[in-house]
Amino acid sequence: MKILLTNDDGIMADGIYILAKELEKEHDITIVAPETQKSAQSHAITLHRPLIIKEVKLNGLKSKAYSISGTPADCVRAGIEAIVDDKVDLVMSGINLGLNSGMDILYSGTVSAAVEANIYGIPSIAISAEYMKGIANYNISAKYALKVLEKTASKLLKTNIVLNLNTPYDLNDVNKELKLSSIGGPILDYYFIEDTENGEKALTLKGRKKAELVEGTDRYFLAKGYATITPLKYDLTNYDLLKSCEDWLR
Repeated sequence: MKILLTNDDGIMADGIYILAKELEKEHDITIVAPETQKSAQSHAITLHRPLIIKEVKLNGLKSKAYSISGTPADCVRAGIEAIVDDKVDLVMSGINLGLNSGMDILYSGTVSAAVEANIYGIPSIAISAEYMKGIANYNISAKYALKVLEKTASKLLKTNIVLNLNTPYDLNDVNKELKLSSIGGPILDYYFIEDTENGEKALTLKGRKKAELVEGTDRYFLAKGYATITPLKYDLTNYDLLKSCEDWLR
């Protein structure tokens, strides 16, 4: 299988290296990732300057790797348009340092790179590992990614869909049940506010407010120690409200 591998943590991140090391054993991998950290860039693309592509040697990997002077979505575009010669069968994005569950999928460069593949008509998998104690358990995430790929490949390659995979930090058994889940609800952030010497206010993101976990969602199952998988799609249309909105606008 020809796989384009990207992320939002940058070309030198541990997560993409560990995933590439596993994937290249059986697949044709091309790595295309941002030259620097691009977390929480969401679906931003570069408009007013050229994207610079540089080939990078990642020691211990046989796969070709390229850095891009842009965002994760830029990396998918550059990979498809300018780097990979043949048709890409699948895009994989990750392994991200930190979960991308609930509303975080809207901010995530990791998930947005996978969604960009969806726009191109290519199926994709986004992979994220919970960040705790200063580290993430990338090894179990890589194992679950391979498990998902093995189980879904025959169906996944025939459709245009994004699968969003998250693994908790303390999970170590790849045979533990993988929970199919919906997206969890929002959790609001809180800021530290202070006045600056020049009369302005400075807001610094300091953490998250507590929120109730809704049963059946990704956040709920992750809190209970399960890996989760959620199918996503590009189309954000609220079809349930289309008719109602038509009535409102008459």
